[in-house]
Amino acid sequence: MLRRQVRAALTVAGVVGMSVLMTGQNRDRMAVADRYKWNLADIYPSDAAWRAEKERVTAGLPTLRAFEGKLGSSPQALADALEQASRLDKELSRLFVYASMLADQDTRAAGPQGMQQEMQQLYANFGAQASYIEPEVLRIGAATVETFLTAEPRLKIYTFYLRDIVRRAAHTLTDSEERILADAGPLAGSASNIYGILSNADFPYPTITLSTGRRLKVDQSGYSEIRTVANREDRRKGMSAFFTALGSFSRTFGTTMNSEVQKVSFFAKSRKYGSNLEVSLDGPHIPIGVYTRLIDGVNRSLPAFHRYLRLRKKMMGITGDLHYYDLYAPLVSSVNLTYTPEEAEKHVLAATGPLGEDYQSVVRRAFNERWIDLYPSEGKRSGAYSNGGAYDVHPYMLLNYLGQYNDVSTLAHELGHTMQSYYSNTTQPYALSNYPIFVAEVASTFNEALLIEYMLGQIKDTPTRLSLLGNYLEGLKATVFRQTQFAEFELRMHEMAEKGQPITGEALATLYLDITKRYYGHDQKICIVDDYVAHEWSYIPHFYRDFYVFQYATSFTAAEALATKVLAGDQAARQRYLAFLGAGGSQYAIDLLKDAGVDMTTDEPLDLTIARMNRVMDEMEKLLAAPPAPARRRAQGRAIP
Repeated sequence: MLRRQVRAALTVAGVVGMSVLMTGQNRDRMAVADRYKWNLADIYPSDAAWRAEKERVTAGLPTLRAFEGKLGSSPQALADALEQASRLDKELSRLFVYASMLADQDTRAAGPQGMQQEMQQLYANFGAQASYIEPEVLRIGAATVETFLTAEPRLKIYTFYLRDIVRRAAHTLTDSEERILADAGPLAGSASNIYGILSNADFPYPTITLSTGRRLKVDQSGYSEIRTVANREDRRKGMSAFFTALGSFSRTFGTTMNSEVQKVSFFAKSRKYGSNLEVSLDGPHIPIGVYTRLIDGVNRSLPAFHRYLRLRKKMMGITGDLHYYDLYAPLVSSVNLTYTPEEAEKHVLAATGPLGEDYQSVVRRAFNERWIDLYPSEGKRSGAYSNGGAYDVHPYMLLNYLGQYNDVSTLAHELGHTMQSYYSNTTQPYALSNYPIFVAEVASTFNEALLIEYMLGQIKDTPTRLSLLGNYLEGLKATVFRQTQFAEFELRMHEMAEKGQPITGEALATLYLDITKRYYGHDQKICIVDDYVAHEWSYIPHFYRDFYVFQYATSFTAAEALATKVLAGDQAARQRYLAFLGAGGSQYAIDLLKDAGVDMTTDEPLDLTIARMNRVMDEMEKLLAAPPAPARRRAQGRAIP
């Protein structure tokens, strides 16, 4: 019943400059006001309190073994065992959330890193103690399980779990074999842990001199900044320096990635699955066809993507070739909106109005009660995520906010995760609160759709409207096309391992460059993908969350379909969506989305998304062709000429 409910979300922020409290590269965490930092004391008042609770939970783990061999003796015995396992899992999850987020505040600090490692070991111990449960349930037999479900009311909340065990019978091993796999837990996380420390804390990122004379360290935050600046040569220099530096560690990154792939292969073979993809999708019961249908559908839709790239080139006024380093620069150079945190909060609250006052009241709590760690600081984990694993507390959000519109969109995105965790945790019992990863990005992308619709309703002047419409396309590029590109790379990488081919940094760079050139139309000179882009794969931490990234794309298309109905004022659709947010893991992901109103086993969600993409490009082309109107500014942040 291992459940660890850690929500990691896509970082979509493309940033220019720093916001009002964090200028230049001064990223001292002590300089950040408390209201912009999360309050981990809501989980435990101190590290000492965390330590005491960890010792108490550790001492209680062996009690789970007291039920071994007795699960089939009565419905009551089975209920007692499952309740104890669920209780321990909930307590472990809370401990893990505190340790992991403390470590993410500063990945250079040894103490929190040690606490996180302790929790990984403790989870492995818990998994070993609980390893007998699923094999023993299978020995009870499906018929007896159904009888027990009828006889014992306490088993009602475990109905889905027990029936899922029966479904996975062919891939469940003996007690001793399950215990061995559980004991392998700490080893299984090694590749990801090593990659995280190297990329976030120890990597020697380069420093470059910009055309202004400013010196910029091109670490992950610096790279996010430099790729968006107006000066084209600065963008080229920054991207080249960043990816070339990554490439100089190609052997190391290739080794960590190979370790991750071999880990998945080990578990696939141990559990008698036919492929790495199958073992990854069978747990959430996602048909393999959903994954392959997405890749095939996006490849069919590349003409629409290439239309966007041509539009980008036109809007940027590039007379020669469009390059990969041009893809994050502002589409409308005369508009650069920046937002204080207070402005961002105001816009996000207004945008979520269609979901009702109850929804908005919880969003206000997130801002007012310090659920959010907002600004970047030295050593802080890069990117953004929402973590809903502290079931009895509230979700938390990590951001690296720099004040641009994309940062506001990222804030809305992570609040979507947070709200789904909040509703699931407050609506469902713990055993059913953990919503499937496959649906995790729906609520976040839904919020982005609400935000862009709200902002477009407020802004009428052509340059700013073009900028926001372009931002929608940027999100679609980053979430549908880019993530599917990643998904195809990941699939081919695992297929290479299954064929016995080497997984080295050089081999992965070759594979990545070939796929990227195809997606961006390199051979047709639609967008030139320079050779150093081959090393971009080693910048993507999500490859250490196996077969995860495709869910960004499927979630985007699902959210598009659902948001369209809610924004049209369909109250039944709104109620179905709110019910979906509170459904947790009470059904398989595909069924949760069907109940919400979208069928992910069909092409319809992607087709609807591509149709909207083309409509947005139609509007942008009309705006570009229209006579220029007098320039005016709107109070949607501070417009910078």
